[in-house]
Amino acid sequence: MDYQLDYTDKRIIDELTKDARISYLELSKKLNVSNSMVHQRIKKIKDAGIISGEGLKISPEKAGYKSCAYTGIVLTEARFCDHVANELEKIPEVSECHYVSGKYALFAKVHAIDNEDMRLVLYDKIHRIEGVSSTDTFMSFQTYFDRELKMIEE
Repeated sequence: MDYQLDYTDKRIIDELTKDARISYLELSKKLNVSNSMVHQRIKKIKDAGIISGEGLKISPEKAGYKSCAYTGIVLTEARFCDHVANELEKIPEVSECHYVSGKYALFAKVHAIDNEDMRLVLYDKIHRIEGVSSTDTFMSFQTYFDRELKMIEE
């Protein structure tokens, strides 16, 4: 669906980015529009794939994951890219996977209970995937910020 966002849509998205739990009624009052308009607009925005879900954002640290790393993955052959990405998706500790340019074919964000667990995830899970040649892992010591993007103003 090719849906063009207007000013009201962008205001709705901006408010939802600030507080995803805001009620539609509160949102309609804040934006001075009808409650039904908020419902309709959010449905259209979701149907267009501009926003998705209403899930919770879990803090990895509070969930028990003390180690976080970014892992660059070198493939034996380019044809393994989709296969490796599909296998990475099956590993619960891998929260993100990106197809990238440069030395690595894939870049993954990996969470682990501690550094020993990180070693096990890397060597007993990731390195055993057919098509993985090698990895370079960059430990994250602290996240300064992690935020949703704002809508681009035209």
